[in-house]
Amino acid sequence: MLDRLPIDDVLEEVRAALRASGRAVLQAPPGAGKTTRVPLALLPDITGKIVMLEPRRLAARAAAERLAAGLGEAVGAQVGYRMRGEAVPGSRIEVVTEGILTRMLQSDADLPGVGCVIFDEFHERSLNADLGLALVLEVRGALRPDLALLVMSATLDAGPVAALMEDAPVITSAGRAYPVEPRWLEAPLRKGVRVDGAMAELIRRAVAEEVGGVLAFLPGEGEIRQVQARLGDLPGCVVRPLFGALPFKEQRAAIAPEPAGGPRKVVLATSIAETSLTIEDIRVVVDGGRARRARFDPGSGMSRLVTERVTRAEAAQRAGRAGRVAPGVAYKLWARGEDGALAAYPPAEIEAADLTGLALELAAWGSDDLPFLTPPPEAALAEARAVLSDLGALENGRLTPHGAALAKLPLHPRLAHMLTLGGTDAAPLAALLSDRDILRGATADLGLRLRALAGQTQSADVHGAALARVRQEAKRLARLAPKAPPASAQCHAARAYPDRIAARRPGDAARYVLSGGKGAVLADADPLAAQPYLVVTDTDGNPREARIRAALAITEAEIREVAGTRISEVALCAWSKRDTRVVARQQERLGAVILSDQRWRDAPEDAVARAMLDGIRQLGLSLPPAARRFCARVALLRATDASLPDLSEGVLMDTLEEWLLPYLTGVSSAADWKAFDPLPALRACLSWDQQQRLDAEVPGQFTTPLGRQVPIDYSGDHP
Repeated sequence: MLDRLPIDDVLEEVRAALRASGRAVLQAPPGAGKTTRVPLALLPDITGKIVMLEPRRLAARAAAERLAAGLGEAVGAQVGYRMRGEAVPGSRIEVVTEGILTRMLQSDADLPGVGCVIFDEFHERSLNADLGLALVLEVRGALRPDLALLVMSATLDAGPVAALMEDAPVITSAGRAYPVEPRWLEAPLRKGVRVDGAMAELIRRAVAEEVGGVLAFLPGEGEIRQVQARLGDLPGCVVRPLFGALPFKEQRAAIAPEPAGGPRKVVLATSIAETSLTIEDIRVVVDGGRARRARFDPGSGMSRLVTERVTRAEAAQRAGRAGRVAPGVAYKLWARGEDGALAAYPPAEIEAADLTGLALELAAWGSDDLPFLTPPPEAALAEARAVLSDLGALENGRLTPHGAALAKLPLHPRLAHMLTLGGTDAAPLAALLSDRDILRGATADLGLRLRALAGQTQSADVHGAALARVRQEAKRLARLAPKAPPASAQCHAARAYPDRIAARRPGDAARYVLSGGKGAVLADADPLAAQPYLVVTDTDGNPREARIRAALAITEAEIREVAGTRISEVALCAWSKRDTRVVARQQERLGAVILSDQRWRDAPEDAVARAMLDGIRQLGLSLPPAARRFCARVALLRATDASLPDLSEGVLMDTLEEWLLPYLTGVSSAADWKAFDPLPALRACLSWDQQQRLDAEVPGQFTTPLGRQVPIDYSGDHP
């Protein structure tokens, strides 16, 4: 007999809602039991298979195992799971990671054999979950009105989701099984205090004050390792890390209860432990108050990971982990007064992520008009489509045959493009770039990683679990790749990142310009810092000047091999502020990267003269005395005859092309301009009749009795 859980009180209500309208939203706080109870309760009512989406691989496996245990079976009978590169079939329930549903829908939109789709932990608002829900809603409306749809969430504001689902009924579970007592810091952390040290201290306090297992939340693997090092001597405890890149065996050890009478368990986890997972012997939560999120900047075309304050919803999720098996305590690494400054909910991933994959999926689906809970931002979507067009996946906004091939591969479109053109030869690099760094703390050189992947180097910095995972993924991608001519890793990378081929700027610092026009910088001590050209595959995403985190050195010949049709010949004639002269060059360019640059010896005189105008705008007119006196004479006469042109300095600067351009032959530098006489150009502004009248009524000079000609200056207040 299964232990009773809070969700059991509403299971009949959920069943009734799906029988009546085929759709429902279920709100159930952490620990209510929705993940492991609801699919089993729906089995008698559903014809066909139940597909349940989980946001993470670990959660999908764990949910499948617990569902199978609820039926008294092993995984692989009625309950199975499917994720990228791994599948165990199940006849009635299939737990899948979120991207799998998109593949299922793109392959066969009416989902044959599927009777119900459940979105679990929808409050996480992942991009794949938002897309999956939009696709299922469209399919349900057009092809499968019989398809049951259930959205389950712990902290989501259910109203908008229910409205999107045509006013689906909202069912709310009573809540967690046991109360959780929050404990805040007495005062906010002082500025400059190391968070890893403060977390280790708070964990020690929690271990001393309370009983049972401890679950501590940290933003990433780096912080987990730092705190783990500080807790090395924690008496009577075993410290277990838990994050996505950890080997599955170690993940299982963090989830499984410790043997009776053994040491207390302290789990140091990322947000992977916020939802879906039940860590059975946890009685205490220690929340570091930080979460790591990907932010995409459409302006730079780059993503970066940022560490931010948790939201109130995330803090509630984390605290709920302490109340699953008994009354618990949630320690928070912030003061109670800081709660009010926390945002209510985290942003949906669709608002802040790289949308290149989404844009490709929409093109493959054949429609942009999908019922999204949060519509994708226009700027980010436009940038994504520009990337796809650059890769040849879109033409005039429509999917090309090449784009259709990319959409079938389980990779970011950039890497799918690389694999399609590079074949099996590109599989190791594609696998490497789609996972976390396999070399901790190494330089930016991807070549080091490729040699480690091939077993050609041994290093203590190699991340063993990540290395094994990348090797396995490389084998899988090699099976999916078409045949293609061999090429260097540099050429493969340049195909994937044509906008990130970089040329070193002049100077001592290792600063680069990317072909897409953005700037990037490499640590001066990095061995790649002297390379004239790089292919940059990863940066910190800084929109001003991104720091290069991963790159390959590439030769000019390799750039020409990969980007031949993109290279353009540019004849450039422009004013150089630094040289104070017109510079005429003939260049070969790949976007903002200059591959060759030579003097343009026979630049057209008109092009030089027009460039010189920009120099004059910068240098100023600085008319010589004779020209100034001429302009003063015209101004005096113009006071009685408005038909004469206005030769004031402001007007002359605004009309340089009209009066000066034809006279600039041979003028190409500041020195030439200083020696130039503009008087003939100014006189040409007047007609012959106007010049005759000017000389008669406002003469430019008079002759002394001794015959000497003296110029007359009409400028000043009293000419």
